[in-house]
Amino acid sequence: MTPVLLVIGTRPEAIKMLPVVRALRALPEVDLKVVTTGQHRQMLDQVFAVFGEQADIDLDLMTPGQTLSDITARVMREMDGLIASYRPGLVLVHGDTTSAMAAGLSAFYNRVPVGHVEAGLRSHDMMRP
Repeated sequence: MTPVLLVIGTRPEAIKMLPVVRALRALPEVDLKVVTTGQHRQMLDQVFAVFGEQADIDLDLMTPGQTLSDITARVMREMDGLIASYRPGLVLVHGDTTSAMAAGLSAFYNRVPVGHVEAGLRSHDMMRP
């Protein structure tokens, strides 16, 4: 089985990634762990409830008054530990949030392939991205 860490931090990420979660959970060859950073705690929990899903790992990283640098450092530190523990073959992230960037960077630093859902050239014109 291929271990996969799928990281969700915000409501928009959850809305777009939870169908991916359902599809991956249906594959017997994938050992999926859904990780949430809690970047948008209340709104994120509401979306998980609507989908009838829950995270396997909740990093619960948000604290009052923290900066984006604080969030970045905390996500990277926690992801380093998860990557060491689970040794995933892939880390999946979505969009352009701090959670996605930090999780992707941690995976990159740990030499784990990153799948970026929603990555691509929407205009289909390299001269007008």
